[in-house]
Amino acid sequence: MKRTRSSEASLSMETKLESKYDVFLSFRGSDTRLNFTDSLYRSMVRAGIRVFLDSEELEYGEEISEVLKAVNEAQICIPIFSQNFASSSWCLREVAHMIECSSESNQNKEIIPIFYDVKADDVKLKTDLFKKAIRKHKKKVGKDELERWKSALVEVGGKIGRELIGKR
Repeated sequence: MKRTRSSEASLSMETKLESKYDVFLSFRGSDTRLNFTDSLYRSMVRAGIRVFLDSEELEYGEEISEVLKAVNEAQICIPIFSQNFASSSWCLREVAHMIECSSESNQNKEIIPIFYDVKADDVKLKTDLFKKAIRKHKKKVGKDELERWKSALVEVGGKIGRELIGKR
């Protein structure tokens, strides 16, 4: 059977739709995986939203770089900032990648932060909470990467999001 331009276009569109996520969740597992993130994920899935959650989408043995590919394929990225978020180099890489993808898409990719037991000022590096965590990465990554992470935190921290503050 010979393919026509329109059948190739619809096949291409179907493939794109199948490979994309509506939402990418970025979070520090030890802080929120078993409570807030799991509840948010399950609620979204029940509502028919295609959500990328590492433990649900990645197979054992897969490359962790698949996570960054999922950021590319998501329409909305939701970083769930928590007390130990900035202690994870992967969380910081994800946020920096979100900013890059948003810029490359002419802001068509949305980033909606959730501040879970932290304030936007913590994420914007106006307090010591995230500043201290960032400093601990200094020996492991170069100065340029550290600056990229800081810049991403400040930018995403400046976006309107949802603050969920418990007892500190």
